[in-house]
Amino acid sequence: MLKIKSGNSSFSVDDAKKAREFYGNILGLRVDENEMGIRVHFPGSGEAYVYQKDDHKPASFTILNFVVDDIDSAVSELVGKGVRLEIYEGFSQDEKGIVRGIMDGMGPDIAWFKDPAGNILALVQVP
Repeated sequence: MLKIKSGNSSFSVDDAKKAREFYGNILGLRVDENEMGIRVHFPGSGEAYVYQKDDHKPASFTILNFVVDDIDSAVSELVGKGVRLEIYEGFSQDEKGIVRGIMDGMGPDIAWFKDPAGNILALVQVP
């Protein structure tokens, strides 16, 4: 049987310097440089390797979910830092751009936004 010791994620960006600024200063995550680009450390455990790629194409799906205790406060903080939330057709997002799954008994509350390279990220508040 396969015995996996740990895991991590990796994804590309078009500008590692902008990514370092965004993940470190806007999102407040610990970020350091490595031989591939940057390493983003998540609270608790886990990390993502972010590398610059000249022909980068943004992911068309959510690549990272950030779990928060209070999605309203987290959204307000991001918007206050100049981050624009994404609005998607077919989702019942409120005026803040949040899908309210908890109160409808339909899963988490979620709000999407993009990093400077156009990769899709999300804030998630679980029931």
